[in-house]
This record gives sequence, C-alpha cells and structure tokens, in this order.
Amino acid sequence: MKIITRLAAAGAVGMMLAGAASAQTVKVAYDADPVSLDPHEQLSGGTLQFSHMAFDPLIRWTKDLGFEPRLAESWEQIDDTTTRFHLRENVKFHSGNGLTAKDVDWTFDRLKQSPDFKGIFAPFTDVEVVDDYTFDLKTSTAYPLVLHSATYIFPMDSAFYTGTTEDGKDKAELVKHGDSFASRNVSGTGPFVVTEREQGVKMVFKRFADYWDTKSPGNVQEIILTPIKEDPTRVAALLSGDVDFIAPVPPTDLARIDADDSTDLITMAGTRVITFQMNQDRVEAFKDARVRQAIDYAVNNAGIVDRIMRGFGTVAAQASPAGYLGHNPALAPRYDLEKAKALMAEAGYADGFSITMMAPNNRYVNDDKIAQAVASMLSKINITVDLQTMPKAQYWPAFDERAADMMMIGWHADTEDSANFHQFLTACPNSENGNGQYNSGNYCNPKADALMDASNTEVDPEARAKLLQELETIVYDEAGFIPLHFQNLAWGARKGVHAEAIVNAMNFPYLGDLVVE
Repeated sequence: MKIITRLAAAGAVGMMLAGAASAQTVKVAYDADPVSLDPHEQLSGGTLQFSHMAFDPLIRWTKDLGFEPRLAESWEQIDDTTTRFHLRENVKFHSGNGLTAKDVDWTFDRLKQSPDFKGIFAPFTDVEVVDDYTFDLKTSTAYPLVLHSATYIFPMDSAFYTGTTEDGKDKAELVKHGDSFASRNVSGTGPFVVTEREQGVKMVFKRFADYWDTKSPGNVQEIILTPIKEDPTRVAALLSGDVDFIAPVPPTDLARIDADDSTDLITMAGTRVITFQMNQDRVEAFKDARVRQAIDYAVNNAGIVDRIMRGFGTVAAQASPAGYLGHNPALAPRYDLEKAKALMAEAGYADGFSITMMAPNNRYVNDDKIAQAVASMLSKINITVDLQTMPKAQYWPAFDERAADMMMIGWHADTEDSANFHQFLTACPNSENGNGQYNSGNYCNPKADALMDASNTEVDPEARAKLLQELETIVYDEAGFIPLHFQNLAWGARKGVHAEAIVNAMNFPYLGDLVVE
C-alpha cells in the first residue's frame, strides 16, 4: 500500500509539473518553499536561497570560501573602522529603478531593525553615502568580519518599498510571520523575477531581461519551484523526469540517484549543526547543568548518524565544525547512558519528568525521524516526551514563541565563523542587539558572551581562535544545548543540468549562473 501511495503521489506531482519545457526551463523541487518574499523577515537558508535568486548581495562567497564582487565592484579599507565600497553602475532593479548607494543605505537601516538580522550588524554603526556609487560601511571598532557580513547585504529598491499601500500600510514595514507589502512583493536586482507564487504549491521565476551580469554563463530563462515535502516523492519526481533538480537528497536514496544513468548526485561535507535546545524558562530542571548534561549523555548522536543518517553526517560535540577557528578538538561526543542516569539521580530527578518537544518535518534531513529517536532515548532516563512535528512554515512561528520545552534548531554560520553560532544560538537573549535571537533554551553565560565580544574585535587569528575555543568549552561543560551532528549536503540533478558548478557549502545554489543543456 505504501508503494502505491508513493507512486500515486509522484504521479500527481508529474501532472502538476507537466507541460512542454525548453532546455532553458528548469523545474526545481525543494522540500519547502520560501516562507516570505521579504529578505529581512527571517534569517534562514530558505530566505538566503531566495535572496540569491531575486536579489544580489554586495559580495558573495566562492566555492573555496573566498569573496567575489557582485553589486560592489571593488572595496578598500580606509581605516580601522571604515571600508569603502564602489557599486557597479547601470544596475537596474526589477521595477526599472536604478541602483545607487542610497538604496544600500536604506537597506542597511532596515537590516538594523530586523529582529533576525540586527545581531549580525550590531558591530556596524552606519552606511555613509559618498556619492551615487560609493559608500562607506562603518564599524564601532576594528572588526574582522566586515566582508563576511557584507554577504548579507542584498540591496532593496528603496523607491519601490517606500510609501503606503492602498490600505494605508507602510510598504517598508517588516512583519515577522505576517502579511506585509514586502512579504508579498519584490523588486531586486537579481537574475530572476517572481511572476507567480502560491505558498506551499508553486513559485515561478522568469529571467530578468535587464539583468546586469551579462557575463554570467547562466542560460536558464524560467525556473518552476515546487515544494515536495516527502522525500520519496521528491526523489521519484527526479528519477521520472518530472523535475530537473532536487534538494535535499535523503541519505536513503543517495546510491539510487548515483546509480541512475539519467541523473547526477552531488554531495558535499556540510557545516550546519543540528541541535536541540532546552528551555530553562519553561522547565525548572533545565536550569540544573547536571540535567542538561544528563540529556547530552543520553542522546546517542553517533547512533543517529549511523542509523538514521546512514553515515551521511559528522557527529557533533560542539557548534564549530572542524576547520573553524573556534573548533576545539578536545571536546568529544559524550554518549553514556549510565552516566546520564547517575547525573539525573545526583540532580534529584531519578524518577524523571515530562516535557514537550517540537521539531520541523521538512527543514532538515530526517528531522522528524531524528526527533522521534531523541524522544525515545530520553525515555531511558525517565524523561517522558510529548513530541509534535510540523512543516517549517508552521514551525518557525512556534519556535519564535518558544512554544515547547525542547526545540530543534539547525544552524549554518553563514559568516563561516564560530562566533556566529554563539551569537544566535547560545548568547544571552537580548532583543535590543539581536543576540540569542534563536536561543529558545534561554541559556545564558555572561563570560561566554564576553569571549564572543572580545573575538569580534580581535583581528589576530591565533588570539581569536583561543577566545572562541574557550567559548566552545564553556558551553560544552555547561551543556548549553544538545549537539547532534553536522548535516552533509546532497543535491540531485538530471544529466545536462550542470548543478555541480553552482552549489556550495552554504547551500545557496547560484541558480542565475546555472547552465542547462
């Protein structure tokens, strides 16, 4: 019955996506579509993937984690706190308006107001416009991550987003999980214009006729993005030819896609850490470090990687993956069920307690299965779990509300820096500066925050590494969160779709540069 159901679902997808398509039309299936068209509403992989389609950043990451110019043609350091950027001339927004430094200034001011993004830009004080195509990005002190942060600046069309709607609402209004002009309308400088959108069903992108990057090899004229949450259905759609490019490929189907003569499998080591956070404001027991440590000892994250992820991941003991400055090789995963039971007894919770748990079911690879496994593991130390999983469109509002005692969160440091993990996941929550924006556990250690702040003004890499490794050690010793694994990346594409050239470790495929035969 399951096979029939899956085939029927795949057939339905095929009918939905059917239709003659030229070699320059690409049908993409992700596990979910963007939750909004507003690039500042949510700091997430889906938002950034969309931003690289409809907008352009000042600069962007290369495959080898260097920087390449985009809307900023060049830049130079003026002094310790000033970096001057030179914009390309004759760049147009989708509305027809021309890009100028005033748009960058307007965008920067909006980023500083975004609950999700303002933490990244806390070290920055201003954008000073020099002329139409020149501006200075200012920091309060010397800051080692200016260029890293500039990859987040996707200039918005200030004229398009200024004014009021017919019902009198501010077009620039930034509403989290709400209905705003920016969440429904878009004017970027990117390679694609959004021409059709039905949330959860389909998005259609057309090549922007006035796109500035005439040297791009990309020849795709239309992208039809269909969210397919179920892994088997998404894989079946690729293998049957109903879609041309999918992500993610579940570990159970890696060999199947790799062996198929009509498809290519593209894999890459990932740096997104998958974690659970324990809400100390909701559960008194979570305030005790011994209880948090017991949970960490009870979770067999190596077993999760081996059995659920089929080895397609790296067991984690900390937020920083190997290769990041903050990675401390002395910190090891600590699964030990007897130790976990002893810690629970020592803390006075030998008989356990009951908690609620939430996780998405279409955001991370095998997220619902992982949550079920963790819930089962916690039962062995007498913690009874009421688990609820849901699509990410419903999950993120619940996460922001801190609606459960334990919540899953995955994080890729898009600045490719260890401090970013702490800033968003474990820093003391602070709505004014944006620290701890995704810290649903409400973990707080002022010493760890001080180390993060010190690292953000330390330009010597060796000294900075010591600060960040000490930070990781503090959070590890206190079990500030439960690290599971670093999620590897996998994409599937039909032959002739040269996706290997446009995917990267950040999982922001540069679809504007995609070449299709």
